[in-house]
Amino acid sequence: MSNYKQPAKSFRRKTCVIATEIAISLMAAPLAFAQQAAPKTEKVEKIEITGTRLPAPNLEGPSPVSVITAEDIKIDGTMNVENLLNSMPQVFADQNSTVSNGASGTATVNLRGLGTNRTLVLMNGRRMPLGDTTTVAPDLNQIPAALIKRVEILTGGAGAVYGSDAVAGVVNFIMNDKFQGVQIDANQSWNSHQQDNPKGVADIINGRAATNPAEFQVPGNKSSDGRIGDLAITMGSNFADGKGNGTVFFGYHNADALLQSERDFSACALAASGSSFSCGGSGTSATGRVTNLADGRVWTNDRTTNATRRYNNSLDQYNFGPTNYYQRPDERYTAAAYANYDITPQAKIYAEFNFMDDRSIGQVAPGGIFGNIATIYGDNPLLSAGWRSALGLNSATDSTDVVVQRRNVEGGGRQSDYRHTSYREVLGVKGDIGKWSYDVYMEAAKVIVSQTQQNYFMDDRINRALDVVNVNGQAVCRTAANGTDPNCVPYNVWSNGAVTPAMLSYLQAPGIQTGGTQQAFYGGTLTADLGDYGWKLPQAQSGVGVALGAERRTEKVDLLPDGNVATGNLSGSGGPTPPLDGKYTVNEYFGEMRLPILDGVKGAESLSASGSIRHSSYSTGNSTNTWGLGLDWAPVKTARLRGSYQSAVRAPNLVELYQAQGNNLFDMDSDPCAGPTPTATRVECARTGVTAAQYGTIQDSPAGQYNFLQGGNPELKPEEAKTYTIGFVWTPMRNFSATVDYYDIKIDRTISIVSPTTTLSQCLSNGAFCDLIHRDTLGTLWLLNDGRITATNQNLGGTETSGIDVGFNYSYRMTNGYGSLGLNMIGTWLQKLETEEIKGLGKYDCVGLYGANKCGSPNPEWRHKMRGTWTTPWNWDLALTWRYLGEVEVQETSSNPLLAGGYNEIEKTLSSQNYIDIAGSWNVTKQFTLRGGINNMLDRDPPLTSQQGPSVFGNGNTFPGTYDSFGRHWFVNATYKF
Repeated sequence: MSNYKQPAKSFRRKTCVIATEIAISLMAAPLAFAQQAAPKTEKVEKIEITGTRLPAPNLEGPSPVSVITAEDIKIDGTMNVENLLNSMPQVFADQNSTVSNGASGTATVNLRGLGTNRTLVLMNGRRMPLGDTTTVAPDLNQIPAALIKRVEILTGGAGAVYGSDAVAGVVNFIMNDKFQGVQIDANQSWNSHQQDNPKGVADIINGRAATNPAEFQVPGNKSSDGRIGDLAITMGSNFADGKGNGTVFFGYHNADALLQSERDFSACALAASGSSFSCGGSGTSATGRVTNLADGRVWTNDRTTNATRRYNNSLDQYNFGPTNYYQRPDERYTAAAYANYDITPQAKIYAEFNFMDDRSIGQVAPGGIFGNIATIYGDNPLLSAGWRSALGLNSATDSTDVVVQRRNVEGGGRQSDYRHTSYREVLGVKGDIGKWSYDVYMEAAKVIVSQTQQNYFMDDRINRALDVVNVNGQAVCRTAANGTDPNCVPYNVWSNGAVTPAMLSYLQAPGIQTGGTQQAFYGGTLTADLGDYGWKLPQAQSGVGVALGAERRTEKVDLLPDGNVATGNLSGSGGPTPPLDGKYTVNEYFGEMRLPILDGVKGAESLSASGSIRHSSYSTGNSTNTWGLGLDWAPVKTARLRGSYQSAVRAPNLVELYQAQGNNLFDMDSDPCAGPTPTATRVECARTGVTAAQYGTIQDSPAGQYNFLQGGNPELKPEEAKTYTIGFVWTPMRNFSATVDYYDIKIDRTISIVSPTTTLSQCLSNGAFCDLIHRDTLGTLWLLNDGRITATNQNLGGTETSGIDVGFNYSYRMTNGYGSLGLNMIGTWLQKLETEEIKGLGKYDCVGLYGANKCGSPNPEWRHKMRGTWTTPWNWDLALTWRYLGEVEVQETSSNPLLAGGYNEIEKTLSSQNYIDIAGSWNVTKQFTLRGGINNMLDRDPPLTSQQGPSVFGNGNTFPGTYDSFGRHWFVNATYKF
């Protein structure tokens, strides 16, 4: 994401704008630079607050709002908006630039760990469009970071104010839409890293390199890699004697690819055993893995001698880690334009336009043949004598059925080329009619999506290429010899180094998906202070505030895959991706009221109550009502209590409703019914579809990945949520403020799937859900496409999270003219993160836990971000930041029977992480500012585990969206304004 930002305003500039930002900082407990106090102003301008449509003279509201300022963005040195948000304690990692396997090409935000579909993203207070055809949460890449004025994060329900999806909260990006002058920003960042992982992964890799140097290599120290560069220009001017303003922006962003092979701790796919790690991998190997179904024996080509021998799991697994992208390459163009003009004193027109064209490439290990059953005949001329003997092909007419697995190392990594092009337009007019204020607006947004998959084999050609006959001394496909497929080229899996470009040209084909999302809505609001009509309580200084409004919104999504993608013909792509076409319209009516009760009396410097309500009617047949209440009480000027309650809903989104059924992958340590000594009994496994002959002979997935059938459900009902917040704000002096806020969010009738691992365990233990388990002809849940567990969308159980947010801001002016010091902190104590997958089957709590199939990415009990700043009188400033994430344990350590299980000591605990960042800025001239810094200054390695995977946004043996995984991150920013 482009990270060009506006130049820092002097910390000593005494303007109304800075005064407003200080008010935001003090009341919302953000991570902002401490600033000198601004003088009192004659007039207090009312501003709009995230969480209400009623303008207020300050940011004091019943719900807690955290604020990230433009200066915070610069000091954090981040080039991606999602990274900026992920450093906040309320935010959990989701789709981001470190996701490759399972990526959508977008960046999303997940508040409170409740999912991106329960976090509403706004730009200037208006809903952003669906970001992708699969991950429909808004794409943060659409937001030009250089234009961000501030980011307001409201955690807690706001559905009555903004509508569906605001269950966990709201992230509102306030843009600088009234710029004057010309500003040029240039950013450059890179990583450096010492390869000295404390877990000794380098030694493990060196041990494997002795027998397989082609796949196992320890990288050297890195002085610079993973570079990210940005260039942006912002231009704006007032016109018509100050009645109007126009602002335009152009940005360019480019990020280099970073492979997992570039870090010692990710250069092999780790497997855990007891108190140590080893290099694991995939059974689909570079030298081939052939299972003879006649006797169950597994064979391969020896890497050194090329002789046929028995497959050795510890020696022959494929190291799929190094070719995966740790950071996806990305190229992005952004543009924005904002205009406003006062037609009359009673009417101002405004317009917004945003454009983004983003291309990002995800790469995972090479594809190939992932378990095709083929019939091999004794007259196949590619077979050596060793292979004929191994497969029992004693004559030309003999045949046997085999399962072939062979990695396409010659063709290179499987790539998904994602492209997202988005357009967003807003047009509105606002002003006053008598004592009422109005705002009438319309918005149209469109996201064009394409994905091209490269270096995949076509499944329907694999068996043809394996069925080979001798024609006049030449190896020829049987289908070519009989004219069925004259273009067929034999594929030689029976010898190392025998694959030719002609073979790849026949087998490889791209897969293409195109589609997009559309959003259109229009609406209007009316607001008034009814005190102008005498509606005011006797002891209140202000009258009753009201807001009324109506909106109509249409959402649409469509996806059109080509034949290879739609039928699942790309080997190793996870299964079919059927077309998707969905649309709904919602009509909504809403209202708000703020009731000042007491002002300036003993025991109540101020006391006010608020309420909001919204009715929504969906074309899908669902109709919902949401409402909220709030109370704000300041018994004295220095202390304030605030609380809110929201009864909210979340309507099912278009993918949840209409996604066609197709295979996906889930992570599991092992299949209890696989291997020579299954952990489940013969009777238990029989419930899951294992035959008596299969028991003890089923192959397990070496990569720990299994198939599940996903899909939408048009009969889904809206989720229902109840949100409570109660907080305390203390401002004993003008240069200090502290906040403590408790939150509790409970969701019922959650739209989700029954975890495939839950389905399997329930079937094994008591025979429930067994009809959802479908084993393939070999008894596996992974080798063939029809081996899978059904897990389509349902209204199932519930989830609840609660905790406490704390924050403070303090600034101190030093004597002797040395400037000022500032200290601020925001932290979150996670008290509960509870899930009830299915009503009546029990609940489990993931606080302090992580896991590949239930608890997901790490959920530390405590997280914080603390920053100290020194604002000097010498045109330069310094900042030191401490980011902390508490330790977590693997979910199987829990005493809860829904989580408890066996685990390996080496990955029991992911230790707490402390990151120290340093940054500075230098105002070279009034027009030119330089900034620079180092994040993760101590070059901390991330905690490692094999319990990670694409389903929980894990990558490279860790969780790079949660932990700093690339080493020291250096950044330099130059801003010139004239």
